[in-house]
Amino acid sequence: MESAANIITVAHVIQQAVAPVFLLTGVGAILNVLSSRLGRVIDRFRVLENIADAEKSAYSVEIANLLRRARWIHWAITLCTVCALFICIVIAGLFIGSELGKDPSGMVAAFFIAAMLALTSGLLCFVREITLATDSIKARNQA
Repeated sequence: MESAANIITVAHVIQQAVAPVFLLTGVGAILNVLSSRLGRVIDRFRVLENIADAEKSAYSVEIANLLRRARWIHWAITLCTVCALFICIVIAGLFIGSELGKDPSGMVAAFFIAAMLALTSGLLCFVREITLATDSIKARNQA
């Protein structure tokens, strides 16, 4: 009968872990978007970097903007990755607590809060990068 109780316990832990797993999937999708944006910034930077020195001064503002955008995307990727790692710790904590017969609720809550703070900060960095990108479009249209 003990194996049936273990199966029920594991099934219960899996049910508790489903929400963080869905969150992990969403964070993965955000990381995909962020890495695509970083790739585009790097590609544009390389194009401008290969322009002759005489013409580079005309693009100095755009190059500076690309560097700022890359920095903000870098922070967004870092923070969202930290979020994903914290979510993995939450999921592992649920299973480890179940196996050890301990209550992991304090640790799970702390890491989940930390994950949400990291995700929020990462999304704010993403919004800042988008603002820089759209501001550069506005500046080109006004010039």
